[in-house]
Amino acid sequence: MNSNFFEDVYEVVKLIPAGRWTSYGAIANYLGTRGSARMVGWAMNSAHGLQDVPAHRVLNRSGILTGKHHFVPPESMQESLENEGLKVINDKIVNGSESYWNPNVELM
Repeated sequence: MNSNFFEDVYEVVKLIPAGRWTSYGAIANYLGTRGSARMVGWAMNSAHGLQDVPAHRVLNRSGILTGKHHFVPPESMQESLENEGLKVINDKIVNGSESYWNPNVELM
């Protein structure tokens, strides 16, 4: 795997528009590393000190805020998404398919 994988992930995440979200797997697929969604998750976990990486916009494939426990406080992930106009109920994006951002479509 590319030694700059985390940086590649961050560059994709920076392109996610406010009010949209994507999944760990979609980023992995876009980067040509299909099956490495967990590595994207590790990159997101390491991104919390980076002000310009909107890690809150990366969720699991079902639109569930599975990474919220890495935010301080955990509720801040949901708050950030809601501040961008997304609706979250029970840790899941409501009408997620409408706001889903697929880098394989949007960046091609």
